Amino acid sequence: MPDAIRLVDYFYVMTADKPGEGARVLGQLKAAGVNLLAFHAFPSGRRAQLNLIPSDASALRAAARQANWKLVGPKKAFFLTGDDRPGALVEHYAKLAAAKINVVATDAIAVRGAYGAIVWVGARDVNKAAQVLGAV
Repeated sequence: MPDAIRLVDYFYVMTADKPGEGARVLGQLKAAGVNLLAFHAFPSGRRAQLNLIPSDASALRAAARQANWKLVGPKKAFFLTGDDRPGALVEHYAKLAAAKINVVATDAIAVRGAYGAIVWVGARDVNKAAQVLGAV
């Protein structure tokens, strides 16, 4: 399967950085029927930032309103999927490097012979990166 590259919307919500906050947020999304393509959480100062990449942005917005969250976004990221292989991301990184686009962050995982990755670039580079990567 050739790699698929999509430009996706992501959002984030800030929570307390304490046990159970991720479970609470994810539980509320589950109860609202929100499907996530990806989820990434990390500490930010004394709080935690939860990045949410939904398959349906309007469903996420509705769930956030119902939960009374301060949802930030949409912002843009790239969602890559393909067959797992050594160096699966190298070609994509090389294209971005040749175009002088810095990768801000990446999360990647391989499961059952396939890989998936979220790649973030600076906001000013999103359109150029979409062209370089051939994102849909």
